[in-house]
Amino acid sequence: MKILGIDPGVHGALALVELFNDNTTMPQLITVFDVPVIGTGAKERVNTMLVRDWLVRHNPDHALIERAGSMPKQGVASTFKFARAVGSLETVVACLDIPYSIIEPSTWKRHHHLVGADKEASRQRVLQLFPGAHTLFSRKMDHQRAEAVLIALTPMPGGLPKVVLVEHVEPVT
Repeated sequence: MKILGIDPGVHGALALVELFNDNTTMPQLITVFDVPVIGTGAKERVNTMLVRDWLVRHNPDHALIERAGSMPKQGVASTFKFARAVGSLETVVACLDIPYSIIEPSTWKRHHHLVGADKEASRQRVLQLFPGAHTLFSRKMDHQRAEAVLIALTPMPGGLPKVVLVEHVEPVT
């Protein structure tokens, strides 16, 4: 099952992981995609056509989108810009008939033991889980990619399967 994780926002990311039904096979990271934007500054917005094309090419079975909200002390203009980006991403997913769930930030952070941690902790956690994908997460600013991966790896009650995350798989003899 291909699961799409979305860390929403103009500077967010999408991540696609393959989950296996046997609960013994480690999930596979397929790819990550920084949210493409058009415009600059206050006129910057999500390039929904590129997001659509990427989603059509990868055809996820389900999407998990982080619930977004305004931040304390965030200005009205930046809140509107963020909300517009979140709505754009949700709309593209819905218009492509991709089933999706909204996930609370506290849910995925608790599942990955990251409550109270900074964004760098998310990047480090993904590097532990997928050491072969180091080039995708080599920069400190790649935390949004990491968060999208962790969102995709979070089980949803009554919906998505629980994922067994192991850091080192020992070969069976």
